[in-house]
Amino acid sequence: MRRPPIVQKFAGLLMWLALATACTDRMAPSDDRWGGSGELIAMSGGEGGARYACVSCHGARGEGNGFDAPRLAGLPAGYLQKQMEDYAAGLRPHEVMGDVARFLDSHERVQVAGYYAALPPRAMPPASREAIAAATPALYVRACQQCHGADGAGTELGPPLNAQPAFYLAQQLQDWQVAKRRNDGGHAMLKVAQQLKPGEVHQLSLYLAQIPPPPASAAR
Repeated sequence: MRRPPIVQKFAGLLMWLALATACTDRMAPSDDRWGGSGELIAMSGGEGGARYACVSCHGARGEGNGFDAPRLAGLPAGYLQKQMEDYAAGLRPHEVMGDVARFLDSHERVQVAGYYAALPPRAMPPASREAIAAATPALYVRACQQCHGADGAGTELGPPLNAQPAFYLAQQLQDWQVAKRRNDGGHAMLKVAQQLKPGEVHQLSLYLAQIPPPPASAAR
């Protein structure tokens, strides 16, 4: 018996919805967003699905990718949470990270930040073996140490910079120079970055990338 046209259209719509659901890795909204641990969210991407999982860029243990995705392991939880909040609000523009952060609610951002902060930092092999100019450590002390600490280990004023990819560090300094990144509150980074010459940005990035992270027992 042939079904009426309206029934055929309804059946076709249901089939289309089923196929569309099957072809996406994005999770349906959940009523239990408080049940996921920071590790689970980092591995799964939360409601954004696997394509937005933190591990896809930042590594299984938060070690970074040695290029444009920084090390997250061992960074201060408050700093990590603030960056995700700023990504979500558009205060720190980034196409991918903006989407990642917006798929998480505030509680999930706290969970993920705490997870990565508790991981022992691991250094990626330095991507560059270029020579560091003899004047670079003194430049770091003059321009950066007050906020980022001796050997880039971080302070309450600024996050650790050591053992981060040189490309990532240079990219961030360049973003600060042109105010593409401007989410530090007092614009201190913009003022410091704009005083640096291109060669100094390059050298500082190399210098910090080759400083190893603290041993696991000393990690925050």
